[in-house]
Amino acid sequence: MSEHAPSTVPAVTPSTVSARVAQALSRHVSDVFGVMGNGNAHFLDALAATGTRITAMRHEAGGVAAADAYFRAGGALAAATATYGAGFTNTLTPLAEAVMARIPLVLVVGDAPTTGTRPWDVDQFQIAAGLGAPTFTVGRDDATATTLRAIEHAVHRRTAVVLAIPYDLAAVASDEPLRADGTPHHPALVRPSRVEPVARRLDTAAAALRSARRPLILAGRGAWLADAGPVLGALAERLDAYTATTALGLGLFGGSDRDLGVAGGFATERAARTIADADVVLVVGAGLNQFTMRFGEAFSPEAHVIQVDLADAPTNARVDELVRGDAALAAAGLLDRLDGAAGSGWFTAGGAVRPAPHLDRDPGVGVCADGRLDPRSLAHRLNELLPQDRTVVQDGGHFIGWAPSYLDIPSPDRLVMVGTAYQTIGLGFPSAVGAAAVGHPGTTVLCTGDGGGLMALPDLDTVIRTVRSGVVVVFNDAAYGAEVHQYGSRGLDQAPMLIDEVDFAALARALGGQGLTIDTLADLDGLTAWVHAGADGVLLLDCRISTSVVAPYLSEMMHQGPRPIAVD
Repeated sequence: MSEHAPSTVPAVTPSTVSARVAQALSRHVSDVFGVMGNGNAHFLDALAATGTRITAMRHEAGGVAAADAYFRAGGALAAATATYGAGFTNTLTPLAEAVMARIPLVLVVGDAPTTGTRPWDVDQFQIAAGLGAPTFTVGRDDATATTLRAIEHAVHRRTAVVLAIPYDLAAVASDEPLRADGTPHHPALVRPSRVEPVARRLDTAAAALRSARRPLILAGRGAWLADAGPVLGALAERLDAYTATTALGLGLFGGSDRDLGVAGGFATERAARTIADADVVLVVGAGLNQFTMRFGEAFSPEAHVIQVDLADAPTNARVDELVRGDAALAAAGLLDRLDGAAGSGWFTAGGAVRPAPHLDRDPGVGVCADGRLDPRSLAHRLNELLPQDRTVVQDGGHFIGWAPSYLDIPSPDRLVMVGTAYQTIGLGFPSAVGAAAVGHPGTTVLCTGDGGGLMALPDLDTVIRTVRSGVVVVFNDAAYGAEVHQYGSRGLDQAPMLIDEVDFAALARALGGQGLTIDTLADLDGLTAWVHAGADGVLLLDCRISTSVVAPYLSEMMHQGPRPIAVD
């Protein structure tokens, strides 16, 4: 990107401030995503010398989104970089998402010189603070220590931070004290300890579960991050309970017969009825936002709700008691306290007749009356044809529920949904880059829309350059579908909601990928051929879907009045 900055910079010395930052960061990250500019050129040059993998994105927002997805898919500290000014402000939307989604992420940026602001500088400290991201500014004598403080803050608080390098310090020699052998001192990173739940809280929760006739365990992404899946599965066996997950916890229970699949707005009707019938609900590592709660209708009014979370207070008014602590430790404590307890008999009485959640879905009609694909039929058929070893990346929009509802998800780290916390679309392409960089085997499958796809279009190039095996599914309805259904249906002018038909397949081919236009389910034979040929490279499927099919979750929302889309 062009900047109104002088092209001349000070000569680089061997141990610069930027080098100190790069060396310190490289001890804790293996990948950094971003775009180079005047403010971070020396940092990136020094980072390359450390052996850290640098993925060059095509837009600064893409750098932060890719780093966010990298954490969600792999659990390692996320790192991104951008220059100062316009480069920094381009990162704000995904930076806000990372803060709200509690993603430990370090964004290394250039900043104004210590001598004062220039005409093109903005107050980056205050802007980041407005999003909830603190800024750590390195100095000539503390670059290593400040970098470590930024990392520890991100990891301990589970949030995004900004690490700023003033422009006039980027290429100058560091005055930071060295050890006797002449190398920088790198203190060990202090990792956060697991929070032990209070015993009396566990006693109360165990008593409620022991008396339950219809117990349900609802787990979210927090349970996955705490590695609580196995002990929660054992607890469900002990209680003879059903299990369910939020969208971001899909796959936690490994396809157990007890698992109802996704709860909330994406739930099947059968699953929703079962969840609403529970008399005691143990919620573990899930925030219980309005979407997961089906706008207050997920649980019976008489249900007793116990929440296990690291939050200091319940995250929803429906919570009757909070057990604050690590999800795995709390689940193990409850399992110990229920030793010898008789199971409820609830699952045993009714579990045998329940089909797998993804088979309990409306398969659609194939092609709708308007001649375009039924998205339900498309998603159902994609689940059959896509490689089973898959990481699914989901952009936002009306189509957001089709993949979590119809595609088999191996585990929570194989479903990446960047943008749901901040209610943004247009982060799909860079999210696929970050998820693929983790190195999971199999194929990265990105589901995006035409609106969000156009917003993120610069990084379609990055997907094609960097993803080893990828399928991009564009749910192309030539519209902002959610707005058409929520507002166009109420008589508002639809012109701003419509998008001219875009040939995404041609765009993919122009950038070096493969592209197919999908007008009928038979056109998916091209996907089958690609899989049989080795599933190498990136194949984009431009799927022309109908706007006549309204997603069930959106129909539910529309009964309550137009609302933002939230995923827990």
